[in-house]
Parts: sequence; structure tokens; C-alpha cells
Amino acid sequence: MNDSLHTKTLTELAAAISARELSPVELTEALLARIEALNPALNAFNLVTPERAIAEAKAAESLIMAGRYLGPLHGIPYAVKDIFDVAGLPTTAGSKLLADNVACEDSWATRRMAEHGMVAIGKSVTVEFARGILGINNIQGTPHNPWHPQAHVPGGSSAGTGVAVAAGLVPMGLGSDTGGSVRAPAGLCGTVGLKTTVGRISRYGVFPISEYLDSVGPLARSVEDCALVYQALLGVDPRDPSTVNVPLHDVLEGLKGGVAGLRIGVPERFFLDDLDGDTGRAMDEARAVFESLGAHVTAIDIPEAAPAARLGAILSAAEACVVHKDRLDDQSIAQMDPVVGLRMRGDRDMKAVDYIAARREARALRRSLAQTLRDIDVVLMPTTPRAAIPVADVATDIDRYNQHSGEFSRNTRVGNVLDLCGVSLPAGFNAKGLPIGLLLSAKPFDEAAVLRAGHAFETATDWHRRVPDLQWAID
Repeated sequence: MNDSLHTKTLTELAAAISARELSPVELTEALLARIEALNPALNAFNLVTPERAIAEAKAAESLIMAGRYLGPLHGIPYAVKDIFDVAGLPTTAGSKLLADNVACEDSWATRRMAEHGMVAIGKSVTVEFARGILGINNIQGTPHNPWHPQAHVPGGSSAGTGVAVAAGLVPMGLGSDTGGSVRAPAGLCGTVGLKTTVGRISRYGVFPISEYLDSVGPLARSVEDCALVYQALLGVDPRDPSTVNVPLHDVLEGLKGGVAGLRIGVPERFFLDDLDGDTGRAMDEARAVFESLGAHVTAIDIPEAAPAARLGAILSAAEACVVHKDRLDDQSIAQMDPVVGLRMRGDRDMKAVDYIAARREARALRRSLAQTLRDIDVVLMPTTPRAAIPVADVATDIDRYNQHSGEFSRNTRVGNVLDLCGVSLPAGFNAKGLPIGLLLSAKPFDEAAVLRAGHAFETATDWHRRVPDLQWAID
């Protein structure tokens, strides 16, 4: 089993561990060896903690051998996006300005993972301050999309997490999503990524961008894996007031219930505009899959989408200014990644009146959307209008970076502003062998619907089973 550990899902690894066919220490050592061999080329991790990981794996193994198995996450390593606090480790948020920012305690999410027996194997690279959809980091290095020897964008800001999962360095990693930062790397790297509704999972101990838009979610190799992690992360945390009045639910109970009778809407405008040919064909095929499974697939119009896309930049920029109020001077900005520093300079000019107006308009759009989707359970669209593009096209040219940033965040950003939940999962590959992502979205707090639909699609296809050939990274 050792030779193929990197291709296994959480669910498969859990079955082997619970049957005592695989030890957490063996698994952790195998993944650490894979990271050592491949991370120099992939740059998925900016910090690997082998001694700590082995100690956690040994502790998990001891509990399991003593008959105290904690469940399907116990003893399995995962990656921590470097905006989540882990006690004793630096949270750099991808920036040299936070190189010495050592966390005193765990975030809610990493603490919950520890309580379920997971093994934190290291910190994964993020776009600086988690502000960028393409995954570029000119400070710590841009993670290399594992599907092509030429460097292509991995999607961001959870770039390192997406690469680590896609390359089989870990079976799961934590991410965050303010405008697509879980869904874009999932789509562009060929993994599954869950964007949760604000209030479902506490953001305590996560470096913030926007109180209004930030959410926490996993990236993994299957929809069921994401559902398992999501279930473990739920809970009320008074330190994040958005969670206090949100009831818990069980997405695992109906996960495999299929989509017969499910009402799936395919937007006629905005989300499907200007798709490249490969992506358009993948969406047509995805629609056909759902129809064959018994879902009711209909064309719909979402008039709230275009104004919501415009509001996303205003909301995140204004709230980021509050987060970075002590880093908005020219000297601090000069030390930032140029593509992030440029955004910071523009954010400084944000007017309070524009932010307040944007919040009011966003609330109105959310109310309107509830009516628009009253007869729809899930919305189907591509995660991004096309597959990943070469890093060289956008790494240093600010104008091209901004152009493609808007293009790649178009479909995902709307979900944050309108408070939709969503899951991105593999739906094909383009002519260059790069993944194409399918995005399924649903009304707020209906994660059960998108996970059930995603699981049905995944069961009917094999896109999520494909793995990149990484011989180029070893050579």
C-alpha cells in the first residue's frame, strides 16, 4: 500500500488506519518523504515540521492501539494554510512583514483538527495577506501547479494547499475563501474545495481580510473527504459571533442520496460568458451527467450576479484597510509583493460612504437572490472561465495581472457577496492537460445540497481519480 498512499482519499486512508492495516506513523513518514522529494520543485510548503508531525502521529497511533480511535480523521496528516494559527509556529500570511508573527494558541480550525486526531505536517504557501485569486507570491515563491512542467498559476489565495493536495503531498488541507480562495485553487489544481457559508465555521485565529466575506473550508481529494472535515469543523465559537446563532447540521447523513429530483439551474448569462472551448464543453458534459442522474436541469437568469461582482472588490478592500491600518504607509507597502502592494495603495483611497453603500446594496442583493433561487436547489457553472495560465504571463506585468485576476475571480467572488456556499470539483481537462473545475453553489447554509450534488457527480465520473505525472519535478 505504501507506494500508492499519496493517491488515497481521507476515507480510504481512514479505513486502512481503523483496520490497523496502516499506521499513522508510517503514513506521516511516507508523506514527509514525498514532501522532501517534491516540495523543492512545487513550493507548496513554506514550513514543514517533521519532528512535530511524527510526535503527533505517534500520539495518534498510541491512542488507536489502546482502542481509543477518534474517527475517520484520526492519525491523518494535513496542510495548514499559512494564515491559520498553530501554537508555536509563525503565521506569516505569505509576507516578510509577518516573519516573526509566532502564534500563541491554535486557531479554532487547527484546534478542531487536533481534537479529531489529525496531524499538522506544515504550513502551506499563500498569496501575501491572502489577497489574490491567481496564486502569485513574489515574496515566498509561487506554488507550481503540478499538472504541467511549465509553471502555471495554481489559483489563490490557498495556492500551496491546492498544490499540496493535487500533488499527493497531503490528502487534505485547510483553506480560506473571501473571493474564491478555496474554489479557485481547487478548480485550477484539480481538487475538491468547499466554500462554506459565513457563520458555519469559526474564523478565530485566521488572519483576516474581510469580516463580511471571509469563510473557512477544506480542500481534499473527494467530496466525501471535504464533508468529513467540514463536519468536524462545525461548532459554536463565541470568539466569532457569526457562529453563535447558527444551528449544527449533519451533511454526511444524506451525502450519498443522489440527485434525482434535484432542481439545478444553469445561468444563461454572466457565469457562462466568454468561456474557452474546453471549459464550455466540460460544462455541457456536466449538465448531461446531472440530467442522466435524474436531476431537473433548467436555464436560469441571476440578475444579482453582475452587481455583486462589482461590490466584492469594494467590500474586501475597505475591510482590508482596517486589518492593515498600521501597514498602509509607503515604507511597509514597499516591502510587499508588488501585486499586493499596488492593491494596498488603491485601498487607502477607499471612502467610508462607498463601503457603507456597498454593504447596503449587498444586503439588498442577498434578499433579492432568495427570490431568484426560490425554485432552484443548486446552481451549476464553471469555477473559472478557463484552465490555468502560465505564471510568466502575470507574475510581473501588473496590467495583465489585474486583467486576469478579474477574469479568474468573476464566478467565485459573486458567491461571497451573495453569501452562497459552494463546492468546486474536477470536471475535465483542457488540451494541455490542465484541470477544469465545476462549481456547484447553493443558498446560504445549504452545504448539504452542494455536497450531495457534488458526490453524485463525482460517483458518476472519474475526474477526481486522475493524478498528475510529477516525473518532471523529480528530474
